[in-house]
This record gives sequence, C-alpha cells and structure tokens, in this order.
Amino acid sequence: MSVDPHLSGLSGTVVHDVVVPARAPWLHRIAAGQTLRIVDLEGNQAVDFLLYAAEDDAERYSAQDTVSAQGNLFLRQGTVLRSNEGRPMMTIAATSVDYHDTIGGACSCESNTLRYGHHTKAQHACVENFLEANLLDGRGKRDIVSNINFFMNVPVEADGSLGIVDGISAPGLTVDLKAEMDVVVVVSNCPQINNPCNGFNPTPVRMIVAA
Repeated sequence: MSVDPHLSGLSGTVVHDVVVPARAPWLHRIAAGQTLRIVDLEGNQAVDFLLYAAEDDAERYSAQDTVSAQGNLFLRQGTVLRSNEGRPMMTIAATSVDYHDTIGGACSCESNTLRYGHHTKAQHACVENFLEANLLDGRGKRDIVSNINFFMNVPVEADGSLGIVDGISAPGLTVDLKAEMDVVVVVSNCPQINNPCNGFNPTPVRMIVAA
C-alpha cells in the first residue's frame, strides 16, 4: 500500500482534499482547531491568500496587525496571522520553506498594465480570482485587503526597495496553518506570467484540511 508523501506529519483525519488548478481560485470554510496544509505540487508557485472571520467577515486578515505584532515583515513558523481587530485567526504551525511574503500584494489587470505594458491588460490576475471566489459569500472588491503570498520571495533591500524574484519553494513543499477561529480562506493560485514568482509557468497546488 503506497503512502501519500503529502500527508506526512499531518495529524488528524483528512476532511477535505482538492487540487486547485493553475490560475484558479479556491474558497473553503475551516473550523477552529482544523489545519490547512498547502502543498506546492510542482514548485515555485505563489499562493495568494486571504482570510475572513466566518461569523463576521468585516473582521479579516490584517497585514499591518500581523507585522506589527511580530515585529518582522516575513511570515515564518510560529507566526500568528492576526485580524484587523488584532485577534489570532490562524497560526503557521509548520513550513517547509524559511519564510513567506505578506507585503507583495496581489497582481491585477491594472498593475500588470503599469508594470509590464498595456498588452498584458487582458491577462487573468489574482484580483479577478479573489473577486470570483468572494462573490460566493457576497463579498466584493472593497473586501479585498492586503494578502499573504505563500511560497513567494519578495526580498527587502537595504534601501527599502522590494523585488519579486525566483521563489524559494520546490516540488512537494508545504505550509501548515492551524485555525484559531472559524475562518473562510480565499485563495488565488497565482496566474502571473510576467515575473518569476511562478517561474513564468503557473502550476497546480493541493489543499488538504485535517481535523
């Protein structure tokens, strides 16, 4: 009997397991105490990530509160993802890569045009994925806040400038997030092809929820 390597070290019973195609959105409700594992199946794939409180989606992930509380720009094992009310939403329980980004933002048709030229205007982007998924719960564009980019590498230089460079992930690497409250997770499996955040080749990721 073969053993699924992507389940190694994940405790509890798997209650949800899906592969999110390249460039696609994903939304799922996760109860307090459950763990979400994100698997970078082919490596070097950015996973744009938003969080909303399940009982009141006016409470949602806050990059400012998260960064301020931990005193560091990067998200690592042990980082508590905090809401705009300062409350813990999820904790990074384990990660196969050293850190994740919380300041690089999500690509959009508009930002693609500014950065890469008007010919990119029609390309699918993360903001459109977030809109598509959020509509399922009645949220709109104003509900999209600064997001997390799992597996994405956005170094901060000595002069404060940012870069988007090759990712630090590899096939089969993971990040585990334990829910500290009932949450709604919204993901854009990033479709960006104009910078190296996805190795110029978006690929699928796997979402596993264990209880």
